[in-house]
Amino acid sequence: QVELVDSGGGLVQAGGSLRLSCVASGRTGSINRIGWSRQAPGKQRESVASITRGGFTNYLDSVKGRFTISRDVAKNTVYLEMNGLKPEDTAVYYCKAQTVYANDYWGQGTQVTVSS
Repeated sequence: QVELVDSGGGLVQAGGSLRLSCVASGRTGSINRIGWSRQAPGKQRESVASITRGGFTNYLDSVKGRFTISRDVAKNTVYLEMNGLKPEDTAVYYCKAQTVYANDYWGQGTQVTVSS
């Protein structure tokens, strides 16, 4: 079992920045990949950024160059630094962990709202 607590969302003007945090607990040694997905009203959930155990990162095309995923292994924490935010980035952002056992775990979500 893996527990995820995500935080850091808020209201920001277009062009602004936010940093999301996701703290993992439980069987963190089983995590193979961890990252962030988002879901806007009326839209499907989409993967935004992820990082593997080996440190390889992957980004949604629309956030490349603006968002950066990083991790602090000692703190079992993953961060998503979001710069140059746009109104279309408005969504609930969820931390997601995938384990070596092919299980997915989700955080409770944190709202990001970008005003124009």
